[in-house]
Amino acid sequence: MRGLTLVTFINNYSSSARLSSSSSSSSSSSSSSRAQRTATAPTDGPPGRDMATSCSGCGPGYRDPLEAMKGPREEIVYLPCIYRNTDILKPDYLATVDVDPKSPNYCKVIHRLPMPNLRDELHHSGWNACSSCFGDASKKRNRLILPCLVSSRVYVVDVGTDPRAPRMHKIIEPTDLYWKCDLAHPHTSHCLGSGQIMISTLGDPSGNGKGGFVLLDGETFEVIGNWEAPGDSAPMGYDFWYQPRHNVMISTEWGAPKALGNGFNPADVKAGLYGKRLHVWDWTTHKRVQTIDLGEEGAIPLEIRFLHDPLAAEGYVGCALSGSIFRFYKTPQDNWSAEKVISVPSKKVEGWALPDMPSLITDILISLDDRFLYFSNWLHGDIRQYDITDRRNPQMVGQVFLGGSIVNGGPVKVLDKEFTCQPPCVIKGKKVQGGPQMLQLSLDGKRLYVTTSLYSAWDKQFYPDLIKEGSVMMQIDVDTAKGGLKLNENFLVDFGAEPEGPALAHEVRYPGGDCTSDIWV
Repeated sequence: MRGLTLVTFINNYSSSARLSSSSSSSSSSSSSSRAQRTATAPTDGPPGRDMATSCSGCGPGYRDPLEAMKGPREEIVYLPCIYRNTDILKPDYLATVDVDPKSPNYCKVIHRLPMPNLRDELHHSGWNACSSCFGDASKKRNRLILPCLVSSRVYVVDVGTDPRAPRMHKIIEPTDLYWKCDLAHPHTSHCLGSGQIMISTLGDPSGNGKGGFVLLDGETFEVIGNWEAPGDSAPMGYDFWYQPRHNVMISTEWGAPKALGNGFNPADVKAGLYGKRLHVWDWTTHKRVQTIDLGEEGAIPLEIRFLHDPLAAEGYVGCALSGSIFRFYKTPQDNWSAEKVISVPSKKVEGWALPDMPSLITDILISLDDRFLYFSNWLHGDIRQYDITDRRNPQMVGQVFLGGSIVNGGPVKVLDKEFTCQPPCVIKGKKVQGGPQMLQLSLDGKRLYVTTSLYSAWDKQFYPDLIKEGSVMMQIDVDTAKGGLKLNENFLVDFGAEPEGPALAHEVRYPGGDCTSDIWV
């Protein structure tokens, strides 16, 4: 199969040379002689409990996903902006962007909150409280959680006092994660129905792969300890999603931090430093009860999404290296399985680092009505929209190209017959560098926001001009009736024009929650 050609090439790849030079990986403290402490924290209640029925709806978020679709239109968004691996010796910062078409500041960065340290590598973000706490009137969504992928710090930002001018609330230093949890390189942050916050990790303090979960107190933001049962961490980590009514959480794998920091090397895949498994956890006991090996067709499973319906026992995961989407589901035997439902074939190319270019699916999301699946192909340069009404047989109904590695005038020649190249993406005179990466959908499903930076070490390796010119945020208009994607040529946020120099903007968050931050229980 064409989609497996890159993996096959990697298995035969014997050179230890890196694909390109990059900055050295971050140093980490030794993890020897650390006592791991597991949190004895309350869970989100027994499976099947409907938090929304126990209150009048005073907590954060929305009663259910369909109610969320009727929420107000987004007016501002938050994005972490990164300077690591650029020539700019400045701290990363949180940007607040005005996305209200009626505002005089439309498409402008209206506030920047710099972090107090250099080279943190801000990446993803989450909330102190979301729709999982809808039944608790004492909870408020007023703190944004910013884990740092490289430094292992966690910043807690106050977005409640003045949403348009966030301020620093608390800094969790990496030593807290090291000594209390024997974990490092935090990634995904989700709030829990208990009011606590859980953050997944990629590794241990020495840069080895280790998929564990840090639990924070939702009021003091102190590190409580590990969520997972003692000695039950996964060999690798990345993203996770939980579904309490089925007493389950499922996590994914990227790679060992010591491999990621220097850029992508095919030899590291062969050496087992990148993942291909899903890990199934008992939500009540916090024990890992099953591992699903996706094989070569599921190489590097990144973002995972359950359907938003809290009764649903299925969802999808995007596998970057293999260019595939797997559907995972609960079986009649009460365990979990996965099947490939979408494949984006690699392309035969010349003038690139390898003879086969994967699409590199780096982000996926599901509309709040569980009707459409969206994903980005960072290297091929397109975003796709699939109708998933038939869960096992998704149908593509929309596609738009936004840059990538196979544009006209670039160094790469495509040998496939499907198409040889795409025209460069130019918006308001700005040529988009990089490819579509992080996605965020408006609550009503009509606007899809996209940024172009993946991870600074990989940006530098695959898209050096992205480092020089900075990333952008674009908006795609979505046809929610029959499907379809169209670039909004009047919308552009150019992070290449930032006061301190071109920055790498990453994940998008709405103040009121969105379809990748909120989980209904």
